Amino acid sequence: MVCQTVKAGIECAFMTKKGCGFNGGTCNAIIDKCEGCGKIIESSFGRFCTVYPDPAAKWSHSSCPTATHVKRVKEEASQKINPLKASKRAQKH
Repeated sequence: MVCQTVKAGIECAFMTKKGCGFNGGTCNAIIDKCEGCGKIIESSFGRFCTVYPDPAAKWSHSSCPTATHVKRVKEEASQKINPLKASKRAQKH
């Protein structure tokens, strides 16, 4: 349903006919780590995330999975070498 509280006009999974079903009945404002993200909207009540109702929870363990301002670094997976097979290959040559 479309939010009728702090993010008016935005589609929200927590909005019901009885009102906002999120903890406390309203979304939480963004935190400092969210600054610069493209998923922030401003309303008369403050600045909120369009994706998550509690942005602080998404940043508690690591970076937010939908943050547009954070560069993701992919680690190249090094190929594991089986030492037994490597020794057999070395004996063949």
